[in-house]
Amino acid sequence: MTIKEEIAKITAELPSGVKLIAVSKFHPAEAVMEAYEAGQRLFGENKVQEMVAKQEVLPKDLEWHFIGHLQTNKVKYIAPFVAMIHSIDSLHLLTEVNRQAEKVGRVINVLLQIHIAHEETKFGMTFDECRALLNEGTWKQLNHVQICGLMGMATFTDNMEQVDGEFAGLQAFFEELKGNWFADDTAFKELSMGMTDDYPIAIRHGSTFVRIGTLIFGERNYNK
Repeated sequence: MTIKEEIAKITAELPSGVKLIAVSKFHPAEAVMEAYEAGQRLFGENKVQEMVAKQEVLPKDLEWHFIGHLQTNKVKYIAPFVAMIHSIDSLHLLTEVNRQAEKVGRVINVLLQIHIAHEETKFGMTFDECRALLNEGTWKQLNHVQICGLMGMATFTDNMEQVDGEFAGLQAFFEELKGNWFADDTAFKELSMGMTDDYPIAIRHGSTFVRIGTLIFGERNYNK
């Protein structure tokens, strides 16, 4: 199927309230444009340099979501335009995003990344590290970031029972945080989990953002 057909098929199947992020990393701007012309507006990238390069040449009403590991020294490059950063994994990074957002007169929406996979290569805070960050309280004084929810990546495995358990755990943790720290914050409502191979499971566990790349754009060319 074409990019347009894949987007139409996926969006038709998504429940109300679940948003599709087309993960365009390692795919050329031309492919992003094809998705854009099919009506897609939310795109996910995990490399700062690649996101900036595409943002410069593509229509300005694209909504760019940064979904990869973010180094503090690169925040300044995406702060002027990024719609949401899904990968906040420390107070240090959150503070830097706030600092760079203040410089450009913006409030940047962010998600706290939680490590739920049984893989050391994945980034994110443990449940206890996230609780400690919220208990410490500095985040409440950061006026140029808005914590909107959580992001997590399941283990890359064929064991869908394991994936189901990991997503269920993140959903329960989201509810815990909502009750204990964000009960009166209407912005804290997003749960970013689920990719090409597991997004139907993620949706069952309350995901509001699904991050789908391969299904839309095909296999990536990592040599480009």
